[in-house]
Amino acid sequence: MKIQKKHIVMTALVLALATAVYINYQISQARTTPAKELGAASYVNATVGSTSTSDEAVSTIALSKDQQDFFASERTKRQNTQDKVIDDAEEILESDSSSDTELSDAQKNVEKMIGFFTTQDTIETIVKAKGFSDCLCCITDMGVTVIVPKNELNENTVLSIYDAVTTHYEIASDAISVVGA
Repeated sequence: MKIQKKHIVMTALVLALATAVYINYQISQARTTPAKELGAASYVNATVGSTSTSDEAVSTIALSKDQQDFFASERTKRQNTQDKVIDDAEEILESDSSSDTELSDAQKNVEKMIGFFTTQDTIETIVKAKGFSDCLCCITDMGVTVIVPKNELNENTVLSIYDAVTTHYEIASDAISVVGA
């Protein structure tokens, strides 16, 4: 009696394996497209309409001179402010007359600012990868502001910006603002 049970179980396992192999073969045959070449890339120029989804690419629109100047000047202002905060903290850290609490606070501020810088850069990169021609992200204790070209904003693109921010920075959605420049 024991030999028959082993044979039945073994036969069931072999049939299950054969079925899995057959299904896998059928699915892989359905996915292959003989007209495509593996590794081939092509340039896609997508445009966004009012019926687009958030998965579609945003069309890259050339920025006007005013927009280019705005983004450049704001980046410069942000960099100057960040440099000043770090310089002030370094002065406190290097000073011999600083108390332990001042040293501790300065070190925490530097670490926090470096975290903000890294997160800002990450969010800007992701937003640009979603198809925006330019982006500026500013993180403060109050919230996150993302500035993108006004002519590239619509309901779906705002949602994709919210997604980029909340994925890389833990913040409530009501503390995120998207501004068109």
